[in-house]
Amino acid sequence: MAKQPNFLLGNGHRLTSPVSIKKGMEPKDPPYDLANAKSRLATQFSDAAASFAKLPDEACPDGYSVGLVTLHPQYTAKSYFPGDLLREARMEAIGSRPARTTPEKWTKQGEPEESPTTELFVAARREDFARFASGLPNLTEADRSSRDLFKVENFRTPQAKDRVQKLRKRGAEPMLEIVLHTSGIPKPSRILEAFEAYAESLGLDPIMDRRFDVSGLSFLPLRAARELIDDLSKFSFLRTIREMPSLRPLRPIIRASAKTKPFPVKLPETEPVDKQLRAAVFDGGISDELHDSEFAVAHDPEGVGLPVDGYVDHGTGVTSAVLFGPLTKGEKLARPYGIVDHFRVLDEDSSKDPLELYDTLNHIKNTLQSRKYQFVNLSIGPALPIEDHDVHAWTAVLDSIFADGETLTTVAVGNEGEQDHESGNARVQVPSDSVNSLAVGAADSRSKVWKRAPYSCIGPGRSPGLIKPEVIAFGGCGKEPFFVLDQSTSIATPDAGTSYASPYTLRMGMGVRAHFGNSLSMLAIKSLLVHCSEPAKKLPVHEIGWGRVAQDIDSIVICPDGEARVVFQGELTPGQYLRTPVPLPSGELEGMVALTATFCFACQTDPEDPGNYTRGGLDVTFRPHADKFDDDAVNAKTKSFFRRSDFDTEKELRLDAHKWETTLHRRQRFQSKTLKDPVFDVHYQVREAGKPSGGDKIKYALIITLSAPKVKNLYQRIIQRYQTQLEPIVPVIEVPIRVR
Repeated sequence: MAKQPNFLLGNGHRLTSPVSIKKGMEPKDPPYDLANAKSRLATQFSDAAASFAKLPDEACPDGYSVGLVTLHPQYTAKSYFPGDLLREARMEAIGSRPARTTPEKWTKQGEPEESPTTELFVAARREDFARFASGLPNLTEADRSSRDLFKVENFRTPQAKDRVQKLRKRGAEPMLEIVLHTSGIPKPSRILEAFEAYAESLGLDPIMDRRFDVSGLSFLPLRAARELIDDLSKFSFLRTIREMPSLRPLRPIIRASAKTKPFPVKLPETEPVDKQLRAAVFDGGISDELHDSEFAVAHDPEGVGLPVDGYVDHGTGVTSAVLFGPLTKGEKLARPYGIVDHFRVLDEDSSKDPLELYDTLNHIKNTLQSRKYQFVNLSIGPALPIEDHDVHAWTAVLDSIFADGETLTTVAVGNEGEQDHESGNARVQVPSDSVNSLAVGAADSRSKVWKRAPYSCIGPGRSPGLIKPEVIAFGGCGKEPFFVLDQSTSIATPDAGTSYASPYTLRMGMGVRAHFGNSLSMLAIKSLLVHCSEPAKKLPVHEIGWGRVAQDIDSIVICPDGEARVVFQGELTPGQYLRTPVPLPSGELEGMVALTATFCFACQTDPEDPGNYTRGGLDVTFRPHADKFDDDAVNAKTKSFFRRSDFDTEKELRLDAHKWETTLHRRQRFQSKTLKDPVFDVHYQVREAGKPSGGDKIKYALIITLSAPKVKNLYQRIIQRYQTQLEPIVPVIEVPIRVR
């Protein structure tokens, strides 16, 4: 008789009244006296207004310019947003970016130190900047906006160095990627028209028809002579000028050796486990032989050029990893869980045409917007490490598509992990910084002893989204290759790369779906992949994320004796307080109890505000004992569960930043007597562009695993107590368990 998974499905319940959630501490007193603040900012605004007046009229659409407001480091939370000040100055916030500053004064003990903060891009008419500067000395404490003066550390005019990123190539006329602010005032169409006219006045020809518009940003290509870039950077609504990156090279990582010898294989003669289960893979194409099989379908989107043999090798290998995982000599190929729709988005121009980056993204976007997939893999992307100050078009587009939480998307982090770490060149590559996808790095082995494969890119990611990669999976190395199908589908060939770790992870997610059917949401499956990953205490989180993905599907879907797993999933409404119980059986428990919890949610994003990127955030409070209260408290005492330090690897994180992370994960051990009817209280908060907002509902999943090794019948005792509240999840099929 097959062993049943100790899985339970439950629902949290909405609390009718708010619970106490620990907040960040607002400074009791402002860091400046009002006279000092007025004098300091009046000088800064006057200097900036003078600079704006010198700009060419063509660079200021309808007379508008953009300035930079540096917030005081103690006032960066969304509840401190200087809305009254902006209204008084007739300024509109159109974006932001993370920054660092040493404040003149602060309310903390000791001398002010350089600290993380936020810079706001604000737009206003040039005359309004000057008007506000002249009126500042007349503000009094009775004016609401005067309270916001203390939140502003500095105001200045953006310079070329703020907008132009260093160009690595030496060409006289590089192809550039232009990023424009297009939200707020004036209208986006007017900003785009003005930029096109301004660029043409410099003799340049922006390629407007290749443009991507996402949220409050527009991304477009433009070729320009180096000597014109500084003049181009004077356009008021220009955010970034950077070199147009190329697509990642798809070259083999390992060299031939005795351990990399190919071997013959034979495709399974059975159908996929679930023929209704389909995954989309975007890559270099697949061979006719694989297309003619039961397991994969080749698609060539309109406008894609001729295939390239090397790209087809890569695409066939990636699809092989989704279908079968790593191939092993002497073993039959595993039965695929579903069917792969492979979309060939690379062609003969991909390695040499600088605009292919945009064409490829356009093919992916059009496909995903016209066809709904629950499983998607991307092992390709720009050859570009992520940046803290800016979000790339690939990331922004994908996060907007996957914001509904209905797709499990795995993204390879890239193979540049052996580049210089200090410079950031080894950092995870775009678009693995997507917060609505799962970023996957590579492990060097499937054995019990493993580490990050040296080529696998490292974190940290950009806040929010600091844990990147989120997980790693076997990707192969010279000593232990990742064997995949060749184009003939009859030979297993050796390779290695995050390109294979990512689809291998997707295969595990498809296996969970095939096993449990529609009982689990896509976010619950993503949560399970993180939740069941294998940690490694001696390996840093910026290398392996939460750990190595489970090696076999049974490690995810089956719990051993003395263990039970509960899945909570659903929607959260803005401002909602949700209470999710941690189910413990009645009576005393013997020994220690380990509690592992993983939260995942998906939400809309603001690419114009990298430091405030996610619009949703969760305040999670753990209450371990129902009978222990602080004096006069209505709710039980709280205890820290998810640590800020998990995300704060360099002790530089803003105090409220970790709550905006879309994945939280931790395991803690407790003495059983310290737990009684424990609960997680969850408060869903919303912001937009860093400001408090009404917001939308979001989908979430919470996985809780209880482990009490000395209580063999833990699952049965929990079922007995919670039989009206928790429902066992019954498998719809029996997944074959492979014994190594």
